[in-house]
Amino acid sequence: MTPGASMSEAARTLALPTIVDLDALDVVRDGLIEAVELGAVEIDGRAVERVSTNALLMLVSAAETARRNSFGFSISDASASMRSAIDRLGLNAAFGPLMKG
Repeated sequence: MTPGASMSEAARTLALPTIVDLDALDVVRDGLIEAVELGAVEIDGRAVERVSTNALLMLVSAAETARRNSFGFSISDASASMRSAIDRLGLNAAFGPLMKG
């Protein structure tokens, strides 16, 4: 844990857009970069209808950055479409520990 951080601090919530494709990656990436440097992050995946492989890999990378910074990282309410993409790509092991709700 970093100095001044506590487990009781509220996580920053970042809601993913309906379509998380190459066009949306820059905006999502910029939000993730800032958030994982400042504290715990919760990704809200309830609106996702379509997600690219690159977007999922970016979330795995952000989770690793948060872990290295000793911050929490979770994904809440992942939509059925998002869960299906994770399963289709064989990323369940990477995402399993991150999933909430």
